[in-house]
Amino acid sequence: MVAILGLATAVPPYALEQDEVTARALRVYAPVIARFPNLADVFVNAGIERRYSVRPIDWFEEPHDWRGRNDAYLDGAQTLFAEAAQAALARAGLQARDVDVVVTVSSTGVATPSLEARMADRLGFRSDVMRVPVFGLGCAGGVSGLSIGARLARAAPGDVVLVVVVELCTLAFRSDRNEKADVISSALFGDGAAAVVLRAGGTDGAARTAPRIVRTAEHIWPRTLDIMGWSVDPAGFGVVLSRSLPRFVERKLAAPARKFASSVVGNGRTIFHPGGAKVLDAVQAALGLGHDAVADERHVLRHYGNMSAPTVLFVLERVLRRGFAGPAVMAALGPGFTASFAALDAAGATNA
Repeated sequence: MVAILGLATAVPPYALEQDEVTARALRVYAPVIARFPNLADVFVNAGIERRYSVRPIDWFEEPHDWRGRNDAYLDGAQTLFAEAAQAALARAGLQARDVDVVVTVSSTGVATPSLEARMADRLGFRSDVMRVPVFGLGCAGGVSGLSIGARLARAAPGDVVLVVVVELCTLAFRSDRNEKADVISSALFGDGAAAVVLRAGGTDGAARTAPRIVRTAEHIWPRTLDIMGWSVDPAGFGVVLSRSLPRFVERKLAAPARKFASSVVGNGRTIFHPGGAKVLDAVQAALGLGHDAVADERHVLRHYGNMSAPTVLFVLERVLRRGFAGPAVMAALGPGFTASFAALDAAGATNA
């Protein structure tokens, strides 16, 4: 089994209160909202009170080209990478020089050299550390990154695997496009990071008392590339977000989710990526869950918004802090269109 030795999250310094975002967005997107008045309701119905950003709110009303946005990404992502990674390692009782593999998941900017290479000297990674940068997973990246890290840990028992997930979604805010997807994304997305320390095969006290990843899987639906993703132009990334997403989730999630859950022994809880209030409603409908079953997801959404990949790890952190008895199934949906799953169990469980 792969033990979760440490988990930590981080957010940038600038809080975006939803009331202020709403007032500014209604002004910026006045032309498109005039054509589609119901779009204004998304800010009220998003289930979000506050989000966080690497840049203050005034920054978003100024024009920015691709270079300006990516410079902001490099600056903010490196800071959050360090904060989350150092906190997760500290909770695991380890240091950066103990890390054998670093998996970096990020899809909201371009970094070559990748983030873990840029942070190697600052954090103190060894010169022989294995680097695994991963791009393009979007909102599925939290669970998929955990899955990649678990598989690498399982392949080399005793190695310490550090998974760092960083997304700066606010930098894709576009006031120049005036499309429906831009209005919706301005109501939903925030910035954040999470880091997880994994190890397989340990026999020390930390390994014996840590929650464990016991199984992972993915499911991709054919001919669904237009549901979610990025478009790219000289100003940067532009969000692709189909209005059919909640309905698609409600109709299609149940079969692969139940197939994966059937391979997990015991009746545990679910831990979902809270992509938005409507997506959570669709998840509940698809799986026949009560409102309380996604209370932690709604809490994270309300206080942090949708940070893309790290968001589900914020939910996991909240679940672990409140006392995790296991088992549980984690799930997230992302571009592809893909569902990513991970089965967790509590320390000492023998039926996984």
